[in-house]
Parts: sequence; structure tokens; C-alpha cells
Amino acid sequence: MNDNNQDSGAVPAPEIPSKAMAASQISPASTTPAPTGWEREVLEKLVFATLAEQRATRRWNIFFKLTVFTIVLLGGLAFYHFDNLDTDAAGPHTALIEIDGTIEAGSPGGADVVVPALNKAYSDKGSLGIILHINSPGGSPVQAGIINDEIGRLRKIHPQIPLYVVVDEMCASGGYYIAAAADKIYVNKASIVGSIGVLMDGFGFTGLMDKFGVERRLLTAGENKGFLDPFSPQTDKQKAYAQVMLNEIHQQFITTVRAGRGKRLKETSETFSGLFWSGTKAVEMGLADGFGTVDSVAREVIKAEDVVDYTGHEGLPERVLKRFGAAVGAGAIKSVWNGAKPTLH
Repeated sequence: MNDNNQDSGAVPAPEIPSKAMAASQISPASTTPAPTGWEREVLEKLVFATLAEQRATRRWNIFFKLTVFTIVLLGGLAFYHFDNLDTDAAGPHTALIEIDGTIEAGSPGGADVVVPALNKAYSDKGSLGIILHINSPGGSPVQAGIINDEIGRLRKIHPQIPLYVVVDEMCASGGYYIAAAADKIYVNKASIVGSIGVLMDGFGFTGLMDKFGVERRLLTAGENKGFLDPFSPQTDKQKAYAQVMLNEIHQQFITTVRAGRGKRLKETSETFSGLFWSGTKAVEMGLADGFGTVDSVAREVIKAEDVVDYTGHEGLPERVLKRFGAAVGAGAIKSVWNGAKPTLH
């Protein structure tokens, strides 16, 4: 009986959890010790640096993709625009082609740019006349000769389309080589015209090398393979050979001018000496026909005031590539070769 009373009034003793139950009730976070201050700071820096690097990588990828897409798009548009110029829609007009700067391969005044423009201008049904607007000190006799020959060929095919040259600041040497093929040449009174001659320039460093004790070690197979090497002495034989070549090219220049100007040319002993003259003097000498501008010739001579430009302008992709140094190698090679070849300058 006492035992029963004790059982009914006693408070049950709390159960002691087993080790397994205790382990299951412990929070997982409590098993990992909290990072200290410096550890937390390092982890945060690492995470932020990783995120920043990922963002930068995405931005650069987007930038390069957009750049390439823009260059390709604009290049395609420029190419399409030049090749599909609908000048017929403009009606009767004066065709304009600019030759500005040095006449050499790869330049705006080179044959690879000017010749296609000439062909497009002549083949356009709306062209009543063509103006070559020249502002050039000259350049390559080869490039000038190619353009001159192409003008002669096209004039025979299209005798009804006259071609005139309008001189801006200067039409000298190779520029005049081209101009001589025109029906007429118009100048400004102060334009520089002429310089009918050929030159081959360079430098010699042999005296300077001797002064500083520099030895030139040039090995060649062929007696004249080192012809006009700037670091070797110039021989009389090499100089005489170069002079013969220059005289030959000069004579080609003279023949071209005489054929183009005909009886209008008033030759003197200085006409083909390499001198140049003002526009006023050029008209007196028969090197030019009169005074005029692009607008005045289009309006008063060709009788077509609307002027359509056929010049093959350099597109944006080429300018961008050159800006990023794509032309550095070509420029370096060009600088090496330019001093050792004849030029009409």
C-alpha cells in the first residue's frame, strides 16, 4: 500500500537522452567553428575579387564582340555603298574624282584606287563629263603611268565624255604626268604646276661610320646586288647606271607631256628641267589651259552643275586597323625601299 501511494504521488524522473539523440539535436553550424576576424576578411576579399574578375571578363568579351561586329557591319556597308552607288538616279551630272596627296601604291592617289573610280565614272550613263581634282606633289612614275594609260584607253572608248583636270594647290611631277592625259587643265593663278623631272634620293653614312669605327659587313651574290646601299661607298659605275635609268624615265615623262599637250605646249629649255611655275605662268607656257575650279568647270564647261563624287575613299575598317598598328609593318618596309627607287616629285 505504501508502495502504491509512493508510485502515485512521485514525480517521474527526467529521461537522459542517449548519445545518438544528443548528436542528432546539435545544430550543424555548431560543429563548424566560426571564422575569426582575419579569416572572414580574407574570404570576403577572395569572393569579391572573383566576382570582379568574372564581371570584367564578361565586359571585355562583350566589348570585343561588339567591336568586331561594328567593324564588319560598317565595312560591309561601305563596300556595298561604293560598289552599288546608284549615280544614274542623280540624272545628268559631272563626275568628280579626287587625287589628293602622294601618288603611290596603296595610297588614295594610287592606281588601285583611281583606276576603278575612272571606270565607274566613264561607265555611268549620267556622266556628262569627268573632273580629276588634283592636289599632289607627285610620286611613283609607275602609278602615274598606269593612271595616264587608263585615261587614254577610256577616252578612246568614250569619246563623247570629256575629262578635265582642275588643279588645287599643286600639280607637280607625277601629278602632272596624270594631268597631261586630260582634254584640258584648269588651275588657280597661285597653283604650283610642272616639275617635269625624275629623282632618286637617299643618304650615305660611310663617313659617319668611319668616324665611329663601324664596319659594314655586306655579303652579296652578284657584283651590283648592293646597288646604292646607303652603308657602302657609291661607285662611279653605279652612279652612271642610275643616271641612265633616270634619263630613260625622264624621256618617257617628256614624251607623255608632249603627246598630251600637243601644239598648246610652248617649249623652252626649262620646260622639262624639273622647274615648277605658278598657275599664271603655266597657262602662258601651255602647261595649262585656263583658270577654274571644280564648280566653275562643272557649271560653265561641262554644263552639269550637279557633281557626283566617284572617289574611292578609305573606309572605317581600314582606318581602324591602321590605328591599331596593322600598317606598321608595311610602313617599315616602305620606308626602307622608298629611298632607293625613282620618283616623280
